[in-house]
Amino acid sequence: MTLTGKHALITGGGTGIGLAIATALREAGADVTVTGRRADVLQAAAEKHGLHALVMDVQDEASVVDGIAGAVAARGPVQICVANAGIAEGRALHKMDMAFWRNMMATNIDGTFLTIRECMKSMHGTDWGRIIAISSIAGLRGLKGAPCYTASKHAMIGLIRGLAADYAGKPYTFNALCPAYVDTAIVSNNAASIAARTGMDEAAARKLMVDVNPHGRLIAPEEVAEAALWLCAAHSGSINGQAIQIAGGEV
Repeated sequence: MTLTGKHALITGGGTGIGLAIATALREAGADVTVTGRRADVLQAAAEKHGLHALVMDVQDEASVVDGIAGAVAARGPVQICVANAGIAEGRALHKMDMAFWRNMMATNIDGTFLTIRECMKSMHGTDWGRIIAISSIAGLRGLKGAPCYTASKHAMIGLIRGLAADYAGKPYTFNALCPAYVDTAIVSNNAASIAARTGMDEAAARKLMVDVNPHGRLIAPEEVAEAALWLCAAHSGSINGQAIQIAGGEV
């Protein structure tokens, strides 16, 4: 499999799932732009893995418009768009204010919409394209203690399915990947948060998340990256409008 000549853009690409996807695409030959808000993290990842760093805030429309336009001017049309940037945080409904709700939605769904919209502007002039949104198992079922996060990830899948219907018959596909708990900093941060709220130790809090995955372990970021790579394969054009679980047997 080769993606030589293809320009890929991954939001939240400096760490975790985003970085795993970025390196997999780079190893397949793609020219890869990774975006995020932390310049130092992005630059370190770019230098280590042969990527292009772009400081961009997916909550800020002007930042997304200008950032992606600059990436296109430098490296050509975006033909692989991975909307990965996201926030994962739980909070009970009665403790949730509008600022919490809007911040989650601004990143997880508004940011996904803006990223895909701007990438599609350049993709329209090409004869091949792949749009991949990193949703979550919470996009397919309710996640206890995280109704806001659950709603945002459901919305991402709805957007993907609507776009797949709109572009049916065109040489572009739109799919969502829905991992369960992945071994990233988000899990570590959540474990610390759970421990602080409940008084349990962080190891026990981490085990709560591990035990949600039916195969009894956290998912490696590289497993999600392999699924993204598969969606970019030569004969993947009939996989469209799908929400693909990467969840160790979750149904």
